[in-house]
Amino acid sequence: MTPLELYKHLPQTNCGRCLLPSCLAFAAAIVAGSKKLTECPYITEEQQEQLSGSLQPRAGTEPDQARFIDRLVEKIRTIDFPQIAPVIGATCSNGHLVINSLGKDFVIDRQGELHSECHIIPWVKAPMLSYVTNTTHQPITGEWITFRELNGGIEWQGLFTSRCERPLQHLADDHPELLGDIIDLFMGRQTRAFAADIALTLYPLPHFPILICYQAPEEDLESQLTIFFDACCGVNLHIKSIYTLCAGLVHMFDKISKLHI
Repeated sequence: MTPLELYKHLPQTNCGRCLLPSCLAFAAAIVAGSKKLTECPYITEEQQEQLSGSLQPRAGTEPDQARFIDRLVEKIRTIDFPQIAPVIGATCSNGHLVINSLGKDFVIDRQGELHSECHIIPWVKAPMLSYVTNTTHQPITGEWITFRELNGGIEWQGLFTSRCERPLQHLADDHPELLGDIIDLFMGRQTRAFAADIALTLYPLPHFPILICYQAPEEDLESQLTIFFDACCGVNLHIKSIYTLCAGLVHMFDKISKLHI
């Protein structure tokens, strides 16, 4: 079964619940073997049984996240840490690469393993290793742009809005103290560069600043929240890793908000 043939059996809502930008992309990932039918909440068990017999993963297709991380680890082993450290805003210590993320140090050893006092999960590990192994790098420019202005951002805009900006907006509406907590917990900095109730800068990676601008609801006006990126972000990280990183951040902020319940 080809991706287009499988697409005809999908709900075609582009809801993003599978963490891909469209149902067609999901169909392609299924045929490639990097996604499973069960990752779509709208496919019934009966449909899964009917479709699974027509699906066989093709050789040489896009690897899943675990294999993707393995490839990044292999690349890490070939990198000259002392040479790359000043370029990407990291430091070297005892032959290891030290990267600061949101005020916390993460250490990468010569075998490509990531160590930290924090719990290391895929949404942190994959973007961080991608950042280190990225073949191009640009210092911080001071120019703020929207997600859709990043290279490849238009294709991912709908998913980014529904899984990153909108959930964070609702969190800020329900928990007004949340953004203040983020400043305290993750070395955030408030800025007055934008006309917003709160304009908060975070550094998930050294040369990867993001700006969260939140305007609280007022009378009949709904709240607004936009995540901006320094223009260097689209150079220093692939758009998929940018989405993964932001979605992971919002998921973490959601857990923090539950502490106030």
